[in-house]
Amino acid sequence: MNTVESLGYLKGLISGLDLDGDKKEGKVFKAIIDVLENIIDDVDDIYEEIDAVEEQVDEIDEALADVEEYLDDECDCCDCDCDCDDDCCEYELECPACGETIYCDEDTIEEGSIECPECGEFLEFDLDAEEEEETEE
Repeated sequence: MNTVESLGYLKGLISGLDLDGDKKEGKVFKAIIDVLENIIDDVDDIYEEIDAVEEQVDEIDEALADVEEYLDDECDCCDCDCDCDDDCCEYELECPACGETIYCDEDTIEEGSIECPECGEFLEFDLDAEEEEETEE
């Protein structure tokens, strides 16, 4: 038996007592029934709010899944958003600190440094030394 049915049963029992509503006992039972009805209304309101929140959480979950899918579509070989097949990532580096393989493009090399995504070590590139080696050859 649910709460609403239980309250209906209680009302029936009380009305079967043939209490006078003007006497103390009758007033007490009426007040108890009123409080219980208010509690049932409050609980019903809470359930409606919970349903609304569940719908919002489902919508947020779907939106988050879309974001995750979008982020997973990024290039697998680096952190760029090119959706490539390794063509944009011309350079393959190994972090001297942790040995992680890092892929990057020419723009990153020209910037002069990159942070290892695995250990956080800063790798710096000396482009002037490379240009001197190329001109000596």
